[in-house]
Amino acid sequence: MSALATTHGAALILSGTAGERGQAQAAGGDAALGEAVRAATLARVEQARTEGRITEPMRDYVAAQRRFAESHDPHGMAELRGIAEGFELDEEALFLHLHLGTLRDFGAGAAMSMAVDGCSAWATGGGPDGPLVVKNRDFSGTHLGVQRLMWHDGPDIATGGMFCLGSLGSPGAYSSGMNAAGLAVADTQIGARRHGIGWLRYFLMTRLLANCANLGEALEFLRSVPHAGGGSLVMADSSGATAAVELGCDKVAVSRDPLSWRTNHFLSPELSAETLSHRGGRIDSNSESRLACLEATLPHREWDVAGAARLMARHPADEHGAPICQHPDDTDDTLTISSVIYAIRERCVYFHDGNPCAGRWLKIGLPA
Repeated sequence: MSALATTHGAALILSGTAGERGQAQAAGGDAALGEAVRAATLARVEQARTEGRITEPMRDYVAAQRRFAESHDPHGMAELRGIAEGFELDEEALFLHLHLGTLRDFGAGAAMSMAVDGCSAWATGGGPDGPLVVKNRDFSGTHLGVQRLMWHDGPDIATGGMFCLGSLGSPGAYSSGMNAAGLAVADTQIGARRHGIGWLRYFLMTRLLANCANLGEALEFLRSVPHAGGGSLVMADSSGATAAVELGCDKVAVSRDPLSWRTNHFLSPELSAETLSHRGGRIDSNSESRLACLEATLPHREWDVAGAARLMARHPADEHGAPICQHPDDTDDTLTISSVIYAIRERCVYFHDGNPCAGRWLKIGLPA
């Protein structure tokens, strides 16, 4: 089967093998799109190298991660190779790009001068609109032009297909997603004091959506594999089960409650001391205020799609306010580049490109 890319509403439809879906990201694109993808990916790697931030121990770590990924995630690596071929990018540099958040936690990498992945995410198991997984994606403004909601369908996906919100130039669920079986997952970046050789979160989320039909299967997989460490996952399934999962390099901390939420620091007793906070960055500096806003707001009502959309548009001046909806300032171009609500019972995605306070939501159902 050759690479196929079509559209379904605001979603890009990618069909075929993992490698073909990677190549199809570039189908129909022009030179300007290719340059935008390069700016969002390899330009960040080139910047870090120019600043002397990529040290020999970091290169050794990424090489070990590459050997792990080739052995344990051939589909993810095939997709990455397809992306590199489609956009004519260096595949090894693309793989390193996916590890920049991890490398920032290494001693010499902590001062990398680039916008930091952040995010606020939560899930509810019930309410008028059924189970929801909700996320504001806080990231560099360079991703505004390359962000896409993509539907993946192929022989490596056992769950009937999956919606992935991510960026062109990056594989699969680079931010969040939901599969046709009714499992939805969203991540948040959390700096960690220690990292190991194992599943990087960006590859991990894609495999969860491709292989796991429900939360139980996802948790079983998460507990059975090694992890690179860092970050959290917030998940829900069609039964209304939800969980927040914190990823350490040698332990996984799981919290199962009717409501789950995370920002950008570990909360569990097992991992709270492992948080590595880069206080010079705005994301880490306001993680606690965003968490406090969610803690003060989420448990006191039932949540529907409309209420979730209003919450994700909250600013510091609002009641129980915090920069849930983030805007850039003079020193940092990090902002909320999108908001997404996965409505599992409806089997649809509510998607907002850019700051959700603008109120321009789109509803996209699963393709027929």
